[in-house]
Amino acid sequence: MNNLLPKLPVADWIDSLVDWLTTTFEGLFDGITIALEFVVDILVGFFGFIPPILLMILLALLAWRLANKKVALFTLIGLLLVDNLGYWEPMIDTLALVLSSVFISIIIGIPLGIWSSQSNTVRNIVVPILDFMQTMPAFVYLIPAIFFFSIGVVPGVVASVIFAMPPTIRLTILGIKQVPADITEATESFGSTTAQRLLKVQLPLAMPTILAGINQSIMLALSMVVIAAMVGAPGLGADVYRAVTQIQIGRGFEAGIAIVVLAIILDRITQNMGTKKKGAN
Repeated sequence: MNNLLPKLPVADWIDSLVDWLTTTFEGLFDGITIALEFVVDILVGFFGFIPPILLMILLALLAWRLANKKVALFTLIGLLLVDNLGYWEPMIDTLALVLSSVFISIIIGIPLGIWSSQSNTVRNIVVPILDFMQTMPAFVYLIPAIFFFSIGVVPGVVASVIFAMPPTIRLTILGIKQVPADITEATESFGSTTAQRLLKVQLPLAMPTILAGINQSIMLALSMVVIAAMVGAPGLGADVYRAVTQIQIGRGFEAGIAIVVLAIILDRITQNMGTKKKGAN
């Protein structure tokens, strides 16, 4: 069936835009590449410098402090299993990629969520963009990321940030909006400024919801590790991708177990942090 109207050259427009951005902002993209590689290398170097058994104990103690004894025990046993399977170094690479992505998602997402919660105009602009970010297939993000940042860990981090950031923004908005109106009105009646009301009342009460958004961002960033491996990002995703291409079922299953262990550890710690905050409030 022939179209009544000529086909819109959307693909050509996108290609032209990417070419223009690549040429015009080449220096900016190079700077971002250097900065992200530095951050990831610092994290990998830091975790790699600590002996595995000592790092396992430290992470287990951290899980005990932030969550509970059960999570701490699972952390220790799970990390021992990862090391026994021979995926300790790839796990460190994956952890560095995820932490870098989530850190960027937090420093961009939470301020943007706060701004959106205070301004209907900003929220009306931001929410449709978040819808687009969450519904677009993750593979699509890798195409411009490769053009802007070449191959390696940086396009993997950038794609992970784009894919993982929306929950942090959405739940920051939701958490602040869910603060009871009578509490907000009471602070206004006492003459508090917008900044005082936000920092001393709204953000503390919204913190469990914000932490839930960070938890979701961590899980989404972890779900990107295999996709990021397709553009050269190191870590457990590279082992899974290699196993798929070489049809090594057992090796792929082992790497998948290591990803699951890391995901459960990060998920349980952040979930219990939110529960503790909620209970404290």
